[in-house]
Amino acid sequence: MAVKAPWLGFLLLVSLWGLSSPALLLRRLREHIQKSQESSSLHLGLGLSQGPAAAPKQGWLEQPLDPFNASDRRTFLQRYWVNDQHRAGRDAPVFLYIGGEGSLGPGSVMAGHPAALAPALGALVISLEHRFYGLSMPAGGLDMAQLHYLSSRHALADVASALQALSRLLNVSSSSPWICFGGSYAGSLATWTRLKFPHLVFAAVASSAPLRAVVDFSAYNQVVARSLTRAAIGGSQQCLAAASAAFAEVERLLRSGPASQAVLREELGACGPLHLTEDQAELLGALQALVGGAVQYDGQAGAPLSVRQLCGLLLGNPGNRSHSTPYLGLRRAAQIVLHSMGQRCLSFSRAETVAQLRNTAPQVSGVGDRQWLYQTCTEFGFYVTCESPQCPFTQLPALPFQLELCEQVFGISAASVAQAVAQTNSYYGGQTPGATQVLFVNGDTDPWHVLSVTQNLGLSEPVLLIPSASHCLDMAPMRPSDSPSLCLGRQKIFQQLQVWLKEIKKS
Repeated sequence: MAVKAPWLGFLLLVSLWGLSSPALLLRRLREHIQKSQESSSLHLGLGLSQGPAAAPKQGWLEQPLDPFNASDRRTFLQRYWVNDQHRAGRDAPVFLYIGGEGSLGPGSVMAGHPAALAPALGALVISLEHRFYGLSMPAGGLDMAQLHYLSSRHALADVASALQALSRLLNVSSSSPWICFGGSYAGSLATWTRLKFPHLVFAAVASSAPLRAVVDFSAYNQVVARSLTRAAIGGSQQCLAAASAAFAEVERLLRSGPASQAVLREELGACGPLHLTEDQAELLGALQALVGGAVQYDGQAGAPLSVRQLCGLLLGNPGNRSHSTPYLGLRRAAQIVLHSMGQRCLSFSRAETVAQLRNTAPQVSGVGDRQWLYQTCTEFGFYVTCESPQCPFTQLPALPFQLELCEQVFGISAASVAQAVAQTNSYYGGQTPGATQVLFVNGDTDPWHVLSVTQNLGLSEPVLLIPSASHCLDMAPMRPSDSPSLCLGRQKIFQQLQVWLKEIKKS
């Protein structure tokens, strides 16, 4: 049953810009880009509408906290959004946009896909926020006893329950095909929903979905390095060499003693001193995330830096390179990202990161950092490292240093993380999930595509690898500057859905 959330005024979403862990900095960047895109797309969508009837509708579902224990009567309120302005009757297809490790706003059903596909296919569009993220927060805080109910398996149970409840609430016909959409972790959820509930879900589109869990994600920086050399997006071998030289200079200054560390702190706009080894590792990780973020979100609206812009900074002005160095370019890149994200200084305090992640109050962790770290420790890993010889950056932060966060924050050992990752791959099938009627969409610039499905597994498991496209770029609102390959990729997604929907009409 849909209900209202009585405690919304209590939940304060406090920004955690100070978090310095590389993964957390990438989350900050993702949230910044997503909010920018949703804000512009929502404005555009409502601006084109003919009155309040076209505005997205927010609703709440009462869901079981523990869907695997029928005797547990505890519940929580899960938020959803509805856009029904293109719905072509009770039998119309339903596009379910699955939320991932963050908040979902009205923009999730107003622009980007699946909303962009809805008019041509007459679809009802719904989005469902992930439990423990955004405002879909169970009462009781975020202590370990509560987080026991946070996992992809719980999220899939929520999707199945929501699908049946929303069918009743929104008068959806039993013959209406449900198609799940999702990007990144939510793309994996879309795949797994089709895998585990084929009787409920007709098909899925999984964008940039990291289906294979991995503890040591060293391949991330290997793709970053390769993308920095790609001429199609503004990279070159010289750019990669400049990035490597910039990091070598940062390392040299860190090793050169307190005086050099003080200079580095001033030049990079750091928030605190650099004398602790753990803070030095955090700083190097944050700088790697800055470069990785430029690749991961290359060419996206709201991204502070593209690969072309980053390479321009690292290489300097071609006519005046005597006054520029790669290190100076990296400094300028850091300043641009900090300014764009509203950060006063570059934070890298390990102690501060741990303290903030240990806070169990929902109003502090509303943006989801504690929750997502818990999921990486108990399901996925995904720790980006630079320890392979091919990595052009610094070898810090090393994998043990990153795994320590699981121990320090949750008391979860490195061995337990490895075991959990293996269990995840065993349960879902990794990069061979066996789910039919799933379209796997990736961009070859995106570092995450190496954990997804990029080669056809069969006629019912098609893949689409978009040249020079970054993370979830196909899901972003359409722009006049979109490349021909991106436009063609979106057209192929539409055509695949047409084929599947025609097949169900025939049957």
